[in-house]
Amino acid sequence: MSLHSKIPENMFEFQQYLGFLLFLTVLTIGFWLMFFLVGFVSYWVGGATWEAYKEKRAKKKESL
Repeated sequence: MSLHSKIPENMFEFQQYLGFLLFLTVLTIGFWLMFFLVGFVSYWVGGATWEAYKEKRAKKKESL
């Protein structure tokens, strides 16, 4: 029994390699999309809160 017969010639098939690359691509795109959306949504919520505060302040000034 030789050592050479136990070592596979190709560790992975080409389709498995493409599947792994596709997985890494989807994972990376998902990470950056999440990163962008968290930043955008926090900016949006902060701006909406600030505008609501300014409107309430203007109504309060107007009623006095």
